[in-house]
Amino acid sequence: MNNNIWHERVTLKGNIVNLEPLSEKHTKELAIAGNDKSIWAYMVYGYPSSEDLMRDWVKEILARSNLGNELPFAVIHLASGKVVGATRYLDMRPDHKGLEIGGTWYSIDYQRTPVNTESKYLLLKYAFEMLGCIRVQFKTNLRNNRSQLAIERLGAVKEGILRKHMITPEGVVRDSIYYSILDSEWPNVKKKLEEKLG
Repeated sequence: MNNNIWHERVTLKGNIVNLEPLSEKHTKELAIAGNDKSIWAYMVYGYPSSEDLMRDWVKEILARSNLGNELPFAVIHLASGKVVGATRYLDMRPDHKGLEIGGTWYSIDYQRTPVNTESKYLLLKYAFEMLGCIRVQFKTNLRNNRSQLAIERLGAVKEGILRKHMITPEGVVRDSIYYSILDSEWPNVKKKLEEKLG
């Protein structure tokens, strides 16, 4: 099995957003997009409240991607041309044909819009149809009801809770809830997402 494709820095093109490989050139716009503490309330990074802190965040994410099991993207809103958030593939396991979609956040102005639906559609389509995944998983903070509802709206199946899974930068012990979509479920999930984006 050729695993090289799993590490290609590709742009995923949609009608509402493009997902570009994350780079330091996105830092300034990401700092503007992420300039609201509520975005980061359930994240494991803390709040990058300045351009310098956002640059540190971008560098950290790029360093993690250089280890070979993550692939980060900047979310570009096509109508405005703005960078409106970020997302990535995590825990990439080509030998087991599985990965996680996560680390996702958007500017307040673009939450609860088709931006997330199309971003997830592009990531899922590439994972199942190009990388040959048999499993794509999601996890979120058990306290983050909005994120859980968004994942469930995609058609993902709730699997269970990892108790005391992480400790946030503020010292809060976090339980994580896991979801997944399998290759056998993808055709139906794809159809429903395309209808939503229709």
